Amino acid sequence: MEWLWYIVAALGAGVSTGLAGLSAATVMVPILIVLCPSFAGETGAYQATAIALAADVLGSAVTTYTYGKHKNIDLKRGWIMLVCILTMSTVGSYIAFVVGNVVLGSFTLFLTFFIGIRFLVKPDTSKQNQAKKGEKLDLKGIIISLLFGLTIGFGTGFVGTGGGMMMLLVFTAFLGMELKTAVGTSTFIMTFTALIASVSHILIHPAIVLEKWEVMLVCIAVVTVASLVSARFANRVKNRTVGLVTGAVLTVLGASMLIINYWGSLSKFALFVDTLRSLGMFVAYIIPCVLVLLPIRFFTKIPSFIYRKLLHIVAFSCVTVMMLMANDWQSPALASVVIAAVLYPVLRLLEEEPWYGALFVQKEPGEVRKSLLMLFLMFAAIISVAWGIFGKSYITAAAILMWGTGDAAAALVGIPFGKHKVHIKGTDGKKSWEGSDTMLAVSFICGFCVLFFGYGMSVPFAILLSFIAAFSGTVTELFTSSKYDTVTVPVMIVAVLLILEPIIK
Repeated sequence: MEWLWYIVAALGAGVSTGLAGLSAATVMVPILIVLCPSFAGETGAYQATAIALAADVLGSAVTTYTYGKHKNIDLKRGWIMLVCILTMSTVGSYIAFVVGNVVLGSFTLFLTFFIGIRFLVKPDTSKQNQAKKGEKLDLKGIIISLLFGLTIGFGTGFVGTGGGMMMLLVFTAFLGMELKTAVGTSTFIMTFTALIASVSHILIHPAIVLEKWEVMLVCIAVVTVASLVSARFANRVKNRTVGLVTGAVLTVLGASMLIINYWGSLSKFALFVDTLRSLGMFVAYIIPCVLVLLPIRFFTKIPSFIYRKLLHIVAFSCVTVMMLMANDWQSPALASVVIAAVLYPVLRLLEEEPWYGALFVQKEPGEVRKSLLMLFLMFAAIISVAWGIFGKSYITAAAILMWGTGDAAAALVGIPFGKHKVHIKGTDGKKSWEGSDTMLAVSFICGFCVLFFGYGMSVPFAILLSFIAAFSGTVTELFTSSKYDTVTVPVMIVAVLLILEPIIK
């Protein structure tokens, strides 16, 4: 199993190096020291850093070559940083061995997470007024280069990570380089710093080569290939895309590694464990759904409204899966809030990407993120009220399925086959009797199945309660604007089920 983590770590390191000029250690060290038992000893983190630095040599070299071909290297503005970093990396490497495992491991985990957050918040670090390539440094630039160069050099040798990212920030935020030029320049410097730091680590602790030579060779090979491929990709796409991809990868990786590293303390909180399990079920369910939906979207001529409703069905069914696997109501409710809190800002960032509109069919700008935010918050509210307050999980499941499947069925039938529009006063005149009848029928069937098969309610009572709830939801949907039916329909269905269930039962 460890060999799988070696490859995963090396792949992540190579991609990060090629995309944004990150040191390979930024990704590799957390995975190796947390998930690989052979790196859990007194010098485990030190050995992991040495291997990552060794892999970084060729990874940075091929990345530098790729960026150099596209003329994205500017040493006239980076030579002072180069000298300072080369000088201090050896000092940092020796002190890292003296300090030991605790400081080294914890620092890399937190750094990975916060670097990812920084890229998500501001994926493009370029300034509006870029310095011209080859332009000489002024006095301010020289001072900045000396200050950060000495600091980054020591940090690179000490923890083996963060050097590439810190150089990227300095080059773009303080020295005015364009993003890709900053990446190319930083990887050029990292090629030499990684070489010096890795040799220093090995000379100080020769057992690295004797005990871990197979791991080192595999990591070097994988990092090199992944760096080359991702660097070629990065030079063909926009700076913003590179930043977003890197930020997402590092944020998820850093958060995962922190949770695993501090699992002994976090596992004492039952709600945290249960919520994490619910989120895990969500991810495990969503990934195969995405793998199915993407080919459908881009390789078939499926109508846009059908694709939209497929997305809705996935959203509704994923919450049902979380509920079925949960021990109580708190974890799926909290997980729904977390999902809403994460999706909204991420989708807001992605809206500026050219492929976003092709992937998500929007009726108006921001419609997808707003609807998903409202959707998952409603999930949390329904679960909290029906299951949390009234203690009736089956009512929660029935309401969510009746609402979700009924709404999807109404669109799938009403849009292509809805020839008879509803012109009752108070409706918008766009909805059809065919769609409403379909919603009523599908909602009724789903409600009956949950109440009869899931809860064991008698057939007459299950039929009566399901029909009244389905009819109420359908009527509510008719008289509600499409912007607000995400709230009104589920509220009505839940209210009917909760009020009538004790009476009919």
